[in-house]
Amino acid sequence: MDMTLAQMDFATARALYEWQVELGADEAVGDLPVNRYEQEQPAVKASRSAPGAPNPAPQPAAADPVEAAAAAAARAASLEQLATAQSAYDLCDLKKGARNFVFADGNPEARVMIIGEAPGRDEDIEGRPFVGRAGQLLDRMFAAIGLARTAHHPVEAIYITNVMPWRPPQNRDPEPAEIAMMLPFLKRHVELVNPKLVILMGNTPCAAALGQRGILRLRGNWTAAFGKPALPMTHPAYLLRNPAAKREAWADLLEIKARLEDPA
Repeated sequence: MDMTLAQMDFATARALYEWQVELGADEAVGDLPVNRYEQEQPAVKASRSAPGAPNPAPQPAAADPVEAAAAAAARAASLEQLATAQSAYDLCDLKKGARNFVFADGNPEARVMIIGEAPGRDEDIEGRPFVGRAGQLLDRMFAAIGLARTAHHPVEAIYITNVMPWRPPQNRDPEPAEIAMMLPFLKRHVELVNPKLVILMGNTPCAAALGQRGILRLRGNWTAAFGKPALPMTHPAYLLRNPAAKREAWADLLEIKARLEDPA
């Protein structure tokens, strides 16, 4: 007949306990099995700090790249300040892989402001926009209508910049997020130069200024960008690959010349 624990005397219960210890049963066993290999869950932290303990400082939210660019550009009261602010901007990853910051070239008092896409290899090395083969063609194109980046008189000068001041890897097209970061700087750039005309050289400037792509469809049609009359044109690099398109580019140059000569 089995004896329950309540019916045992102290000596019997102790002897039974010691016998179980000798067999290795040295821990109390619960109703449910325990997985000893399972990792312990971290203890849930209390929602409130202990009395007298300082509250942890809140972590700052990550900066919005476009808002940070807009704030930096708005503070620039001159082209020198804008160049300093843009070159110090660290939220665009293109900066990490570029050799040089490429801001602008030419006469900032010029009536014509040319906006290109991004620096290429030669521009990244030299730190100036449009200095490679495409840039040399650009100079010849505008020289044909009496304009040059080296001209001192504003009537004969051009001023050149790019949407992106840093070279994208392998000369790839800038991504929409990268263009959005640089757009506040570009808008402020146009405001400070205050040209009479803006020339959008290629798809990237059209995407930035007009929100459109398709340069072969857009070229030759006057529009407005940054509050200025603007003319999309095919990029000189495209003309080097497609010489037959130079005829259309010449027509665009004549449009620019006529617009500059129009007293209205």
